[in-house]
Amino acid sequence: MSINNVNNTNKAQLDAAKAAQQQVSSQTGSSSAQVSSEKVAPAKQDSVSLTQSAQQLSNVQKKGSEAPVNQEKVDRLKKAISNGEYQVNPELLAKKMASLESQLLGVRA
Repeated sequence: MSINNVNNTNKAQLDAAKAAQQQVSSQTGSSSAQVSSEKVAPAKQDSVSLTQSAQQLSNVQKKGSEAPVNQEKVDRLKKAISNGEYQVNPELLAKKMASLESQLLGVRA
């Protein structure tokens, strides 16, 4: 099974593949008089196409897995949360969420 990204597939490649399939079909049709008991079905090929959104999500996931992690900070935060010492500043959190949304949507805040 081959997976083709339709958005990035070259039209010439698709045309060449169709021409090859038609050639095989026409050869099979002309030789069917000689070999009447054998019929060759054209090979079917599965394909998958990814939407632009899926491609962007894949890129974000790759970047996220490659990002460095400050393990010391993560451990400090886990400890503060488990001890009940971590305090959330709702105004600062709301500002950061709005800023992130603006960045993701390409809108300046």
